[in-house]
Amino acid sequence: MPRNFKELVDIFIDLIGITLPVLASLAFLVFVWGIAKFIFRIGGDEKAVEEGKQFITWGLVAMFVLLSFMAIISFFHEDIGFGNFGFPLLP
Repeated sequence: MPRNFKELVDIFIDLIGITLPVLASLAFLVFVWGIAKFIFRIGGDEKAVEEGKQFITWGLVAMFVLLSFMAIISFFHEDIGFGNFGFPLLP
Protein backbone atom coordinates (compact mmCIF):
# COMPACT_ATOMS: atom_id res chain seq x y z
CA MET A 1 0.00 0.00 0.00
CA PRO A 2 1.49 3.36 -0.98
CA ARG A 3 2.15 5.75 1.90
CA ASN A 4 2.54 8.89 -0.18
CA PHE A 5 2.00 10.25 -3.67
CA LYS A 6 5.52 9.37 -4.85
CA GLU A 7 5.01 5.70 -4.00
CA LEU A 8 1.64 5.71 -5.81
CA VAL A 9 3.25 7.22 -8.90
CA ASP A 10 6.10 4.71 -8.71
CA ILE A 11 3.62 1.82 -8.64
CA PHE A 12 1.80 3.27 -11.65
CA ILE A 13 5.07 3.84 -13.50
CA ASP A 14 6.20 0.28 -12.77
CA LEU A 15 2.97 -1.05 -14.27
CA ILE A 16 3.48 1.09 -17.37
CA GLY A 17 7.13 0.02 -17.53
CA ILE A 18 6.09 -3.62 -17.65
CA THR A 19 3.09 -3.26 -19.95
CA LEU A 20 4.38 -0.96 -22.69
CA PRO A 21 7.38 -3.05 -23.82
CA VAL A 22 5.14 -6.12 -24.01
CA LEU A 23 2.63 -4.21 -26.14
CA ALA A 24 5.44 -2.81 -28.31
CA SER A 25 6.71 -6.36 -28.85
CA LEU A 26 3.24 -7.50 -29.88
CA ALA A 27 2.99 -4.56 -32.29
CA PHE A 28 6.34 -5.58 -33.79
CA LEU A 29 5.10 -9.14 -34.20
CA VAL A 30 1.99 -7.85 -36.01
CA PHE A 31 4.27 -5.84 -38.29
CA VAL A 32 6.46 -8.88 -39.05
CA TRP A 33 3.36 -11.04 -39.61
CA GLY A 34 2.11 -8.46 -42.12
CA ILE A 35 5.43 -8.52 -43.96
CA ALA A 36 5.33 -12.32 -44.07
CA LYS A 37 1.76 -12.34 -45.41
CA PHE A 38 2.66 -9.71 -48.00
CA ILE A 39 5.82 -11.43 -49.22
CA PHE A 40 4.62 -15.03 -49.30
CA ARG A 41 1.27 -14.25 -50.97
CA ILE A 42 2.49 -11.62 -53.42
CA GLY A 43 1.93 -13.80 -56.50
CA GLY A 44 -1.44 -15.21 -55.56
CA ASP A 45 -4.24 -14.15 -53.33
CA GLU A 46 -4.99 -10.41 -53.52
CA LYS A 47 -6.94 -10.54 -50.27
CA ALA A 48 -3.88 -11.86 -48.40
CA VAL A 49 -1.74 -9.09 -49.91
CA GLU A 50 -4.19 -6.43 -48.73
CA GLU A 51 -4.38 -8.02 -45.26
CA GLY A 52 -0.57 -8.00 -45.16
CA LYS A 53 -0.52 -4.30 -46.01
CA GLN A 54 -3.06 -3.59 -43.26
CA PHE A 55 -1.04 -5.56 -40.70
CA ILE A 56 2.10 -3.65 -41.69
CA THR A 57 0.32 -0.30 -41.41
CA TRP A 58 -1.33 -1.01 -38.05
CA GLY A 59 1.84 -2.57 -36.65
CA LEU A 60 3.81 0.56 -37.53
CA VAL A 61 1.12 2.85 -36.11
CA ALA A 62 0.97 0.86 -32.87
CA MET A 63 4.77 0.86 -32.48
CA PHE A 64 4.92 4.61 -33.11
CA VAL A 65 2.16 5.35 -30.59
CA LEU A 66 3.60 3.06 -27.91
CA LEU A 67 7.18 4.28 -28.27
CA SER A 68 5.97 7.90 -28.26
CA PHE A 69 3.97 7.23 -25.11
CA MET A 70 7.02 5.62 -23.50
CA ALA A 71 9.13 8.67 -24.36
CA ILE A 72 6.52 11.14 -23.05
CA ILE A 73 6.08 9.23 -19.78
CA SER A 74 9.85 8.96 -19.36
CA PHE A 75 10.31 12.69 -20.00
CA PHE A 76 7.67 13.75 -17.47
CA HIS A 77 8.77 11.20 -14.91
CA GLU A 78 12.35 12.48 -14.97
CA ASP A 79 11.35 16.16 -15.27
CA ILE A 80 9.01 16.06 -12.26
CA GLY A 81 11.77 14.51 -10.18
CA PHE A 82 10.77 10.92 -9.58
CA GLY A 83 14.08 9.60 -10.93
CA ASN A 84 15.01 7.54 -13.95
CA PHE A 85 12.13 5.70 -15.58
CA GLY A 86 14.34 2.86 -16.74
CA PHE A 87 13.43 2.29 -20.37
CA PRO A 88 16.43 0.63 -21.98
CA LEU A 89 15.74 2.25 -25.37
CA LEU A 90 15.56 5.80 -24.09
CA PRO A 91 18.48 7.87 -22.72
